[in-house]
Amino acid sequence: MGQHTPSDREIDVMTPSVARMYDWLLGGTDNYASDREACESLLKIAPSSKDLALTNRAFLRRVVHFLAQERGIRQFLDHGSGLPTRDNVHQVAQRVHPDTRVVYVDNDPIVLAHGRTMLEENAQTAVLCADMRRTDDIFNHPETGRLIRKDEPTAALFVSVLHCLPDHDDPGALLRRVAKRLAPGSYLVVCQIVSDDEGVRRGVTEMMAAATGGHWGRVRSKEEVTAFVKGWELLDPGLVEVSTWRPDSDLTVWSSGNEWEEWGGVVAL
Repeated sequence: MGQHTPSDREIDVMTPSVARMYDWLLGGTDNYASDREACESLLKIAPSSKDLALTNRAFLRRVVHFLAQERGIRQFLDHGSGLPTRDNVHQVAQRVHPDTRVVYVDNDPIVLAHGRTMLEENAQTAVLCADMRRTDDIFNHPETGRLIRKDEPTAALFVSVLHCLPDHDDPGALLRRVAKRLAPGSYLVVCQIVSDDEGVRRGVTEMMAAATGGHWGRVRSKEEVTAFVKGWELLDPGLVEVSTWRPDSDLTVWSSGNEWEEWGGVVAL
């Protein structure tokens, strides 16, 4: 797979990580006791958290397949990719176009460690251990240069990661920085956890910030996420609860009675 970015951080098994918590919620095994304990605390506030993770993963599969099949996208940049699991971006996209190239970006060192093992046989993928806020570092990285062709359309993915960024990091500005680096005909895939319940927004935000040592942003309202993409063209059906974004036969409809949901869609650049 080529060179990987070395990490100067050891894996901290005592502090929960969002990537490992997500892995546990999806039924994975690449997590530690601290992650599982944090998930149990999360489930007390938001009992639908496992279903939310599964719904989000199904959206990721659908949107990648759609962009590859219907829009001809052959290169993807996945911000906050998390741990490799079944049907990773490159697997979904390469079933449509075997020459698809994918760069995964995550700042959790365990993602890099597992990515090396699971993706090393695929020369058209790379895993960068990098901060998704550092757009210049990501685009200037040799592996990005090897795989992402500047003059070809790219799908930049921000799937269920913007809630990891606090307001002072300005998620909307991050999206615009990335958009400026992409060729015409590119796409941004954007979704994050939202809730209409102020108590859920506050409770989850406080719990996750405390559990992860501050590596968390905020559960937001739909209006706040919508503001991130203001002025851009959205593919139909716009920003929606993600189980209703171009549903397929595997759809599990999200209950409107659940305490939170994933809210997102696809921007055409």
